[in-house]
Amino acid sequence: MFLPIGDTPKPRNFVPVVTWGFIALNLIVYLLVTFPLSVQAVDPRDPALLDYLRHLGPRLPARIDLRGLSVYDLFVFEHGYKPAAPSLASLFSSMFLHGGFLHLAGNMLFLGIYGRNVEHRLGRIGYLVGYLGSGVVATLAFSLLTGPSWSPLVGASGAIAGVLGFYFVLFPRNRVKMLVVLPPFFFDVFLVPARLVLGLYILVDNLLPLMSGSQSSVAYGAHLGGFFAGLVGAMVGERLAWQWPWKDPLWRLAWARGRAVDARAAADPVVEQLRSALDLGDRPRALAALSSLSTGRAAQLEPHECVILARWLRDAGYSIAATNLLRVCLAAHPGGEDLAVVYLTLGLMRLEQGQPTAAYQHLLSVFDYDPSPEIAARARAALEQIDIYQRRRRADLRVGPS
Repeated sequence: MFLPIGDTPKPRNFVPVVTWGFIALNLIVYLLVTFPLSVQAVDPRDPALLDYLRHLGPRLPARIDLRGLSVYDLFVFEHGYKPAAPSLASLFSSMFLHGGFLHLAGNMLFLGIYGRNVEHRLGRIGYLVGYLGSGVVATLAFSLLTGPSWSPLVGASGAIAGVLGFYFVLFPRNRVKMLVVLPPFFFDVFLVPARLVLGLYILVDNLLPLMSGSQSSVAYGAHLGGFFAGLVGAMVGERLAWQWPWKDPLWRLAWARGRAVDARAAADPVVEQLRSALDLGDRPRALAALSSLSTGRAAQLEPHECVILARWLRDAGYSIAATNLLRVCLAAHPGGEDLAVVYLTLGLMRLEQGQPTAAYQHLLSVFDYDPSPEIAARARAALEQIDIYQRRRRADLRVGPS
């Protein structure tokens, strides 16, 4: 048995209020609705039973024992999302209903592991919107694949798959703690790259069964739809550095796409003006020239030039433009020289912003590009700062409050 039980690293001094709130709400619904209704027998005279049998009769056994049905079955039929009878209310209510305790426990385990980091990166409101939005996309994807079916969809797994999609993009260097149990002799915990765990989950547990036409109660289409929604949301968010674009006058640099630049191409006069300002250390003139660059032209800058400009942008309060100028540079010079200092700058900026989990991703990438001893030392010092906090945090949890 392979079971995820945690991830690393985690954000410092952060309480995932929204994640815990979703877990608490799902547990409350289970305790107050799912469990009590599941042990109540159906009244044969209940009009809801007739509606249930009329629409689901062809899918039920020829000789159905009504004693096998519960009031919760009728409740799910009414409040679960039915592609043949969609409603706005069921689109959201279905996310908080589950087929049983194991269904609930598995979903909440995944939400508890992956939700913390994603909530920290997106912010409370962004995470709330991302979770519910992914759930809506997941449900609509399920509806598209199943057609006008009367079988209700319930469960938080579509929304949680969206959280996994966000995680996949935002935390490529994180690792998942996997409990491996091979009874009766072997029990151990291994750290496995998060992208490997999530990739196998999507491919093996969802995509392959869906393509093979496997008959199962698992909503493969909802999982894939939610995961795709999370991927897209994370990519857009990264372009905007998770800030409202209108707060940064240079936000359009967030959409600049890097491209390889032909060294023989005619020099861009604005870029040359920018380089002249860089040589003179003239910040106002350099930022003014940078603001006039059209989409993609920033890709002509060299990595060391991007680093200087990004620092000046950050100091001037243009954090979106600063981080995305560095991203443009990385995309424009794949495998080029001086990329180690670009990743270092990105990592240090994230660390300054109190985002150690984001910084961790960039700082580890420094060592993929043959850094100089000085750059490597600075990256190790920053990583050590993150690790020291993580070790201290684990020690505090073991000791407990005094």
